[in-house]
Amino acid sequence: MPVAEYIGVKAINGPFVLVENVKGAGYGEIVEVIGPDEVTRKGRVVVLDERATLIQVFSGTEDLVPESSRVRFLGKELVMTLSPSILGRTFNGLGEPRDGCGPVFGSVVRNVNGCPINPMARVYPRDFIHTGISVIDVLTTLVRGQKLPIFSGNGLPHNRLAVQIATQSRLLGAENFAVVFVGIGIKHDDAAFFERNIMERGRTNNIVTFLNLADDPVIERVAAPRFALTAAEYLAFDLGLHVLVIMTDMTNYCEALREIGVAQGEVPSRKGYPGYMYSDLASLYERAGVLKDSGGSLTQLPILTMPNDDITHPIPDLTGFITEGQIVLSRELDGKGIYPPIDVIASLSRLMKDAIGRDFTRDDHPNVASQLFASVSRVEEVRSLASVVGTEELNEQDKASLKFGERFEREFLNQGDREDRDITKSLDLAWSVLSELPREQLVRVTSEELRLHIKKWL
Repeated sequence: MPVAEYIGVKAINGPFVLVENVKGAGYGEIVEVIGPDEVTRKGRVVVLDERATLIQVFSGTEDLVPESSRVRFLGKELVMTLSPSILGRTFNGLGEPRDGCGPVFGSVVRNVNGCPINPMARVYPRDFIHTGISVIDVLTTLVRGQKLPIFSGNGLPHNRLAVQIATQSRLLGAENFAVVFVGIGIKHDDAAFFERNIMERGRTNNIVTFLNLADDPVIERVAAPRFALTAAEYLAFDLGLHVLVIMTDMTNYCEALREIGVAQGEVPSRKGYPGYMYSDLASLYERAGVLKDSGGSLTQLPILTMPNDDITHPIPDLTGFITEGQIVLSRELDGKGIYPPIDVIASLSRLMKDAIGRDFTRDDHPNVASQLFASVSRVEEVRSLASVVGTEELNEQDKASLKFGERFEREFLNQGDREDRDITKSLDLAWSVLSELPREQLVRVTSEELRLHIKKWL
């Protein structure tokens, strides 16, 4: 039952409805707006004033007439009903079923804005999450409880990568692993690609999907990741599952924040984005973690497309401050036909050192990763030199670096989008490409590791 109902509104402007002389309303309160067509539209209170209240309508304000529209204040915040049956389901950006399987029935109802996690209740993120992608598992390792974004660009294959990670990821030694996949402001063909591939690869029983389409109301774009994270928190901290949340595309989310801010008349900050975008993004990213008293965990892999491939743009810039590393996709590698086109030098995982090696992956993992980084960095230097003096003028060690670079891209980086490599195979492949280098360049691995993994030096 509504707490209060008002007939007639002062003004309608874009997705906003202005109501005068409202008594007892609260910030974030959910309302129902009913037009002459008797269709009920959900909204929420975004601005409170002594004389007027501004309401953001989720499904748009088309066909609303100010004089005859009715507004019901429900006296509650935006919530989602949860139960274990959400696994395998597909929802829209407002947590409503879009798979035709009916509503979710359950006794657990949660506020989608979540609650801040007490830092003292957190456990330092550890444990290796297998993605089956060599360059990620070996060089930018994803850690349980981590926030590791993917920085991409328009036209790069981040959607293929997202589906591959969603369908191949698992926590070694644990069966209670789940994925929450949320598409934010995506095109219809991308939504169909996600649904089709997730279903074809047979992982629907442990994936919850939220899809917000580009032609859905802009306010739904802001709500979609909050509904997805609420579902993930329930699976992780109530049911004890290890949950990986993949969110694509966070750039669309930030564009929605900017659009709503302009409509509300807010003073813009960098490049027109609202000044509170940092804290807003932090309110989403900081919902990841491992809690002391919970058997589950929540790991985030947000994906964003950098406008004009500019890594200093406010969206990747602020995301990098909040998260623990980044995976950067390269347009140059994509042009060579390399998949996944991950720029190794620009990418890093800040928590990787605590989730690899003995008891996690393999004893030689830290050293071989360090050697790969050093060797790839040298390849970039040699290629720059060769572009000036020519390949013929290079010494033998530099020519060996060029051969290593070609093998590294062709054999280690490059793999099929349905190819699932275990960590042992990936590390063995790393040693195979490192064998292209002369022994004097392999200074970051031990002599024992060289004898064990490179047969020609036995």
